[in-house]
Amino acid sequence: MAVTLISQESPTRINQFINASEPCTIEEFCREEEAEVLDFLGERPLHTVFIAGLIRDNGLVSPDNRGSFYACRSRGGDLEGVGLVGHATVLETRTERALLAFAHVARNCQAHVIRGEQQTIERFWDHYAHNGQAPRLVCRELLFEQCEVPVIQDRIADLRPATIGDLDKVMAVNASMAFQESGISPLKTDPAGFRQRTARRIEQGRIWVWIEDNRLVFKADIVADTPQVIYLEGVHVHEEERRKGYGLRCLTQLSSTLLESAQSICLTINERNKKAICFYEKAGYQFHSNYETIYLP
Repeated sequence: MAVTLISQESPTRINQFINASEPCTIEEFCREEEAEVLDFLGERPLHTVFIAGLIRDNGLVSPDNRGSFYACRSRGGDLEGVGLVGHATVLETRTERALLAFAHVARNCQAHVIRGEQQTIERFWDHYAHNGQAPRLVCRELLFEQCEVPVIQDRIADLRPATIGDLDKVMAVNASMAFQESGISPLKTDPAGFRQRTARRIEQGRIWVWIEDNRLVFKADIVADTPQVIYLEGVHVHEEERRKGYGLRCLTQLSSTLLESAQSICLTINERNKKAICFYEKAGYQFHSNYETIYLP
């Protein structure tokens, strides 16, 4: 989760005088500012892995980001916040006025999802919502992290990166998981874009699968990949193969492989999914912090 930023004001520069004595400025980034942004995001790599991964994959300015990256700067030009505003709105801010400024920009855009640390998103929503606006759905999530390389007891030889030949199987599972979480299937709302994005992720070597007897037994997506953190999503075990230890074996093996090139792996779990929480704890993942996803009408 191609949609690009659509703004009623189409702002390239918006002055936000949150406090008359402390002005800050919001403006879209240009490509030349990438190093500065990555340095800023690198101060909290676990919490910024999603947007840092997008920038590393696509650059600051790309339709593949499905939105625009904005900077919030102090009067002296220092970065106080970085925000992706578009299909998904994701923020990294250092000040409350930056949060307020991003909320002003996001209100004029066709956002579908707002996501981040729970306390930050709750404050952002206070600034963002107006005229009694209500979210379509709010999901509370737990951010889990794995730092230590797990020991592989029983290797699965056929666990491998997916190929384009696996595309339809992967799309079917990912669409089903998206519908279960958000109530909307990308196969219905954006089938062509969903297919293109899934195919690109496969071509990047970011989807791992175990297929046996033409069935997708296990699947996991690498949504973002930075030198510090890898962000996993869409971990799935075929419903007929659950409670047999396959998921734990596959995730342990995949985690061991991924931790060869990153300092940690993270993922989020719906707080209501107690079985999934137990599963990831068995795999060596540990709770780190609370997250929240707001789905807009």
